[in-house]
Amino acid sequence: MRIGVAKEIKTDEYRVALTPAGARELVQRGHDVLVETSAGDGSAMSDADYERAGATIASVDDVWSSAELLLKVKEPIEAEYSRLREGLVLFTYLHIAADEPLTRALVDSGIKAVAYETVETDDRRLPLLAPMSEIAGRLAAQAGAYFLEKPLGGRGLLLGGVPGVQPGKVLVLGGGVVGYNAAVIAIGLGAQVTILDKSIDRMRYLDEILSGRVSTVMSTTLQIESMIGDADLVIGAVLVPGARAPKLVTRDMLGAMKNGAVIVDVAIDQGGCVETAHATTHSDPVYEVDGVLHYCVANMPGGVPITSTKALTNATLPYVEAIAEHGLADAVARDKALAKGVNVLEGRITYEPVAEAHDLDYTPLRELLPA
Repeated sequence: MRIGVAKEIKTDEYRVALTPAGARELVQRGHDVLVETSAGDGSAMSDADYERAGATIASVDDVWSSAELLLKVKEPIEAEYSRLREGLVLFTYLHIAADEPLTRALVDSGIKAVAYETVETDDRRLPLLAPMSEIAGRLAAQAGAYFLEKPLGGRGLLLGGVPGVQPGKVLVLGGGVVGYNAAVIAIGLGAQVTILDKSIDRMRYLDEILSGRVSTVMSTTLQIESMIGDADLVIGAVLVPGARAPKLVTRDMLGAMKNGAVIVDVAIDQGGCVETAHATTHSDPVYEVDGVLHYCVANMPGGVPITSTKALTNATLPYVEAIAEHGLADAVARDKALAKGVNVLEGRITYEPVAEAHDLDYTPLRELLPA
């Protein structure tokens, strides 16, 4: 199969969808790998590195027009919509439940769109979202601690405190992969950490694995209202796979927060879990609403692309190999987890939460690709 690797053109996105090591594995299996010129530069992976691995360096036009399977990191932006075409398999993070224009562009193009973030195993793990969630969670605590500094608009508080001075308080909304990793870093910085979640089993697990170093509390609207005013840093870490994030923090709740407190909304690429959140970039990451600093960078792992690109390829390569070896139809027939990644096929939306988010028709994948 001819596999294309596109260069990311979204603002401040430095990751690439495949490492030279990944390219080597695919070439050894007999596939042609076309990498767009300078696609890996942001991740310190040069064109020469890819050529040594057996890949071919090609122009943007050649990569998009000749690939049978196109690998990206982030969703296509408007400038790329015209490149979407029937017959192409696109494998990338899509997050289209929060992006109706892209959803319609994918449907209208006839492309086969497979989303990393909705590939889901029988035990409800999200293997292709997990590595980026781990990175985003760790970055969330780092970013929050940084922007609490007074010259940056924050309260002027050292999150870990010092002997004789109380540490800052961190409230993590959601105890999944993002929330756990955010808590690990916040604990490491010396903060007092509370995680709110709706699963008692998950909270038991977190209490055990974190050796009681965090407080776990059942998440309700009333509980968030009662605790948010005491927090110096709030990290939004909720996830409904493939669907828009629920709005857990309302505009009214901001009035109870401390002046200069920081909110990091990691769920922003799914619409955000904070009512006042809107996507920002690494170049312009924060803004203030009602005295509260909002950090809402939609591609947080893009800020550490060397780590992120390697972690992403580690997770995606087995699925890329499966599609390349068997074609999409046979690959999803063999792997139910990969089948859940198919969001758009033959002009139809095949992932129900996306259809519900935009009030569009939903077609079960089995109707288009019978087993």
